[in-house]
Amino acid sequence: MRVKLQLLLVLTSVFLHFASSEIFFEERFEDGWKSRWVLSDWKRAEGKAGTFKHTAGKWSGDPDDKGIQTYNDAKHYGISAKIPEFSNKNRTLVVQYSIKFEQDIECGGGYIKLLSSYVNQKKFGGDTPYSLMFGPDICGSQTKKLHVILSYQGQNYPIKKDLQCETDKLTHFYTFILRPDASYSILVDNRERDSGSMYTDWDMLPPRKIKDVNAKKPADWDDREYIDDPNDVKPEGYDSIPAEIPNPKAKEPDDWDEEDGGIWRPPKIPNPAYKGKWKRKKIKNPNYNGRWKTPWIDNPEFEDDPDLYVLKPIKYVAIEVWQVKAGSVFDNILICDDPQYAKQVVEDIFSSNREAEKEAFEEAEKVRKAREEEEAARAREEGERRKRERDHEYAERRRRRRHYPHDLDDYHDEL
Repeated sequence: MRVKLQLLLVLTSVFLHFASSEIFFEERFEDGWKSRWVLSDWKRAEGKAGTFKHTAGKWSGDPDDKGIQTYNDAKHYGISAKIPEFSNKNRTLVVQYSIKFEQDIECGGGYIKLLSSYVNQKKFGGDTPYSLMFGPDICGSQTKKLHVILSYQGQNYPIKKDLQCETDKLTHFYTFILRPDASYSILVDNRERDSGSMYTDWDMLPPRKIKDVNAKKPADWDDREYIDDPNDVKPEGYDSIPAEIPNPKAKEPDDWDEEDGGIWRPPKIPNPAYKGKWKRKKIKNPNYNGRWKTPWIDNPEFEDDPDLYVLKPIKYVAIEVWQVKAGSVFDNILICDDPQYAKQVVEDIFSSNREAEKEAFEEAEKVRKAREEEEAARAREEGERRKRERDHEYAERRRRRRHYPHDLDDYHDEL
């Protein structure tokens, strides 16, 4: 009875916790998703606009768990959804979504954006102002960046850290958490990838502290960590020890001629008793002040903004990317104020789908490799067939020339 009561209390606590959290937007791309999203016509007149298809992708842990996948190569993709306007003032902001790069993307983005103020969704595009841009951007083998770009007073500021994104072909969750104290955390698949503060990791405000360029090391500053031991005394007779001594094992050669070579003397060898030039032992300096460093002082140009973390009121969530190769599946978009709820979403989806997706991917890879090997074998066979035909035609022409040397036709060998 006591165990059941404890379990009931835990479940009640969890329910009350999630009930107190606020979900501003959550999209699993189930039935009716098209009524919430508007496909942009940006770049469509130029023939450069791509579209999205509703699919779970080529491999999935659950074929019924669908997202939206970029479709058509070398295109711009833009789509947005309007959400009830909200502000993150005095509350934690959590932005989370999943993406799966099924394609060899070569070069392209996989990020999402939060938009403020009015947006004509049919014209939404790369030049539309945004308040937050978050997610991976891949180009070649060098760029594997995880963007976190925040807008402040009309200007976009990228995070100063070099954050890396995932590059395999499985689903990954990206989570950005921004708190009222301007601290943040970035999670990938529920594991913290990085954390810090807006004050230090973006250049929105001048730094609180700066180095005092006018400071100088005090004249009496002792930065010698070790000093000679003043009590150390040179042993008596130390300087009389020679650096080299005659080799005691050397013997005068039997054929040595003193008239030609003079008196034979054994060759010199290093003296094992010689310890080099005498030096006092080193001891810790009792007056050591440490390495002198330029002190930090308050920056006179710093003016705090207690609302630094506050974004303009959010009205839309959007995807706007360009990709050389299409095939990225966006899904599980969540905007809320509760990191625990976001974490639970990832756990629930991964617990049921992760291993199944890996198995589906491995099976798809086997099929792909078998198809490529089959196509390569057909290509080799076709190449060999064409070579046999060329060889036969060449031999036939040579035969005809031998039998009909005065034939007026001009034959040219084709390799």
